[in-house]
Amino acid sequence: MSYEKVAQAKQIIVGTKQTVRALKDGKVREVVIAEDADETIVRKVVEAANVAHVPICKVDSMKKLGKACKIEVGAAAVAIIR
Repeated sequence: MSYEKVAQAKQIIVGTKQTVRALKDGKVREVVIAEDADETIVRKVVEAANVAHVPICKVDSMKKLGKACKIEVGAAAVAIIR
C-alpha cells in the first residue's frame, strides 16, 4: 500500500536529513519510514513529523522502499511532498 503511494507520488524526498529539513519547512504531506531501519537514524524524522503534525506510515523493508523510490539502495525515510 505505502510502497504504491511512494511510487505514484509526484514529488518525494529520500533520506532522513532531507526529510527532516522538508518537515521543518512545512513541505511534507506524509512520511514513510522503513521498520527495519536503525531506530537512532529515524528518531529525528519521527520527532520532526510529530512536531509538524504530519502522518507517519511504516513499511517493513528499506530495500523495497528504495525500489519504490527508483533508487538502487535502501531508504530509511521518504517524504511525500504536498
